[in-house]
Amino acid sequence: MSALSEGTPFEALRGQLQDAATEFSDGPDALEGILLGIVDDVDRAVREPLEIFPVCHHSPASAVAMARRLREKQPKVVYLELCEDMAPLLTELRNCRLPVAVQAFASEVKGFPVEWAPLSVVAPITEASAEYQAIAYALDTPGVELVLVDRSSDHVFQWQSDAPEPTDPDAPPAEEEAALHGDAVGVEIGDLRPRFAELEEHLLHHGRVRHWSEWWHQYVELPLGDSDHDTYRQVMLLIGSLFRRLAPGDAGRVRVDEDRERYMWTRMREHLAATGTDPEDCLYVCGAFHASSRVEEFGVHGSDTFEITPPSESTWQHGLIPSSHAAIEAQFGLAAGSVSIAATQWAKNLKRTRVKPYRLAGQAGARKAAGKTKAVAPAAPVTPEAPTDKLSGFLQSPPALDRLDEAELLGWSVEIVRSARRNGYLASTADAIAVFETSILLAGMRDRARPTPYDFQDAAVTCIEKDTVPGRRDVRRLVEILMGGDRIGQVGYDALPPLARDVHDRLAPLDLKLQQRGVRRALLDMNSQPELRRCSDVLWMLRRLLPHGAARPIMGERELGKQSVQESWDLALGTHQRALIELGYEGVSIEQVLEQRLRRAAYAPNATTAQVLGAVEDAVLHLRGGRLADELGTRALEVLATERSVDGAPEVLRRVRRLLAYYRISRPELPAWIESFAKAGYAHYCTLLPTAFTDEDATVRQVAAMLGFLFSMESLALSLGCDRTQLDLAFAQSHPQEPSRVALLWAAQVHLGQLSRAELRERCDALLDNPLVVPAYPRYLSGFLHALEPVPQLADFVVEAVSNAFARLPDPVLLPWLPTLITTLRAEGAELAPLLIREAGRVFPGRLPALDAWTPPWRTAPEAPAVPAAPGGGAAGRAALLAAHPETCDSLAALLGCEGPWETEPPAPSGAVLAGRHPETATALEALLAGVSVVSAPS
Repeated sequence: MSALSEGTPFEALRGQLQDAATEFSDGPDALEGILLGIVDDVDRAVREPLEIFPVCHHSPASAVAMARRLREKQPKVVYLELCEDMAPLLTELRNCRLPVAVQAFASEVKGFPVEWAPLSVVAPITEASAEYQAIAYALDTPGVELVLVDRSSDHVFQWQSDAPEPTDPDAPPAEEEAALHGDAVGVEIGDLRPRFAELEEHLLHHGRVRHWSEWWHQYVELPLGDSDHDTYRQVMLLIGSLFRRLAPGDAGRVRVDEDRERYMWTRMREHLAATGTDPEDCLYVCGAFHASSRVEEFGVHGSDTFEITPPSESTWQHGLIPSSHAAIEAQFGLAAGSVSIAATQWAKNLKRTRVKPYRLAGQAGARKAAGKTKAVAPAAPVTPEAPTDKLSGFLQSPPALDRLDEAELLGWSVEIVRSARRNGYLASTADAIAVFETSILLAGMRDRARPTPYDFQDAAVTCIEKDTVPGRRDVRRLVEILMGGDRIGQVGYDALPPLARDVHDRLAPLDLKLQQRGVRRALLDMNSQPELRRCSDVLWMLRRLLPHGAARPIMGERELGKQSVQESWDLALGTHQRALIELGYEGVSIEQVLEQRLRRAAYAPNATTAQVLGAVEDAVLHLRGGRLADELGTRALEVLATERSVDGAPEVLRRVRRLLAYYRISRPELPAWIESFAKAGYAHYCTLLPTAFTDEDATVRQVAAMLGFLFSMESLALSLGCDRTQLDLAFAQSHPQEPSRVALLWAAQVHLGQLSRAELRERCDALLDNPLVVPAYPRYLSGFLHALEPVPQLADFVVEAVSNAFARLPDPVLLPWLPTLITTLRAEGAELAPLLIREAGRVFPGRLPALDAWTPPWRTAPEAPAVPAAPGGGAAGRAALLAAHPETCDSLAALLGCEGPWETEPPAPSGAVLAGRHPETATALEALLAGVSVVSAPS
């Protein structure tokens, strides 16, 4: 490097910096090496035959300089620092409204840890960015080739040593616009920010600014906004080299940065060798941080020692997703509103410099050309000039004083007051004057001749936002909206994946602008318009697949065996366009995606029986096919056989009951899997029942659900070959000690006939008579309440048990455990409370005056049992009744073809007469007895 530095245009600057380093550090040391190394980095990049164009992400100055340089140089090849596998998508940018983000997505990963899935990489693109200018120039200029040279999306994760940082679950929820990128890893061109915390703090302190975006706007954007190409290029190289040399020694991050630079220079040399392009006809667009590289592979004559590893076996999908200024700021750690201010500065730079920017033909939101555009003439060959030193003049010249634009500042002040009043602030004309004067005052205190948007923002907050925010937007947010607002991009119909286009096509009968952001109300009347039934099917599947709020039903339901004739929906597909696009990475239709997700959920290693049954129910509801439902039902049977706990018993009971009821009314016979499930479930829960009654980890609700399964499936299981002895043995081995489980066992014994209601009532009375047990009585009631799930006919007894407790216990005993009773019933039996309330409403009187004379039915004296009649008296009475009213018997006899007269008196029963009429039985009995006597005679 020292040999190259001799005779360079930066020799004078090098001498000045060396003298300054010697003076400030009392002799040569590391400071001199840093300062001289910065000059060497700039000199090396400027001398490179392949022109390097350093940029900063979303920088208006970089975008203006890029547009100007492209029109001057008109390169034949543009090398761009962007993931090389994203190249095919760039032509679809013309079908979108910027800002959007190019995305690479992999749902199934191979070669990476499973917990990293899904993998997602996004590269946001705005109109006020240098990369968009390069893309638009290369795609719309004949004979120009655009080559993306950065590492692929797969290598982004190959070079990542640890998993991507997950979102903090305790962090406040992000705004909707700020979450458009999701959890994707961001890739940007020109991440130019100090990595040395002390350096950034020093710059912010002496620059009298609050954050890095404001410092960059004040000290880089404004000075370079209308500078010439050489000055812009050398200053950006200087900043990149400074931040690079002062970066902390993070070995992992330095290794990734250097590998990226080796990767890009290797790709460029490969392309030059393959095409034979002259490096003078090429332009390399990269971040200023990478433009000052010191790796051996740097330059067209660098070494070729870097070996690019092959990609993994992961399947990557690519597409465009909507982006926004807020999403870019949130993902890359920029100050709120900085990208919107940059867009406003871009428009001002274009107006001031009169540079004509590049826009893709047919770009959504761009102005249409007035006439036919003439073909751009090829650039005349220009002899490359020797680089000259522009840094010395730029660093030594005082900052240009930009006059105060009073009209612009006054317009801002008036508009912010008008916006504040619309949002509930008590602002007036005096506040507009105060904001105007305070902005000038703050700019003067910060050594600025002209207030910046950040000064105006501080002044507006100080003068308007007194103590409270009356609405949902504070003054800082209102200033951001005033400066351009948060622009949200949109992916056009032609750039959507096939699944998203299919969804919009199938919802076209709704006649709604679903691609626009916001909520659209859809009304579906399937009686008058049967074709809307297909739209309803699509909406229910979208509700199952998309995030909450994308498709929200207001009226209507879809359950097994039920279909609504009218539905009302709130649709926000335009707002959730990113989720719909990512859905397209998983399949070509929503039915295919839903089937894949159901299979994935059912065959997951940690899948439970309840989850698999939920997948079966969704398959029946949305896909209406028996094949998938039967397959998943067989899987549920396999999972049930491996479970050793009863955690999911309530959910299993609820879903099996629904599926069984549906199949009974919709099919002539039950599917084989559900019959097998009933048999296996009966045996499975009979085996686990004794353990569950004494297991501390099992709740009363889970044990009650097991009993509910056994009692409700008992008839089906027994008809399929199960043995009732299994259930009897399970109850014989169940010996619970906890009061609620004891009550649950008593209720089950009543259902099985092992315990009568009278005996159960005596046991409850004994509990109330025992002072030591009274404090635990609410837990017994909790068990009886959960018993309503397997034994709903005990609802009247539960009402009786609660009423007896309130009637018999004195207030000193009743009041202490009354809150416990209420909280227990609310926490553990909320879904069973309506059954209890209905039974209480049936038993108790409906009016208050009738309560005084009301006697509970369980206190009424039982009627004396009827004396059984004599055996003959009953038959004689029935015969006399038939003889008195013979019409019914005559009709039945005529129907059967029987003829015969009525007998006035029934003949006396005579066994001898009956044996004479039918002697066969007596003869067979005689032969049997004779054989027995012959056999027993020898003994």
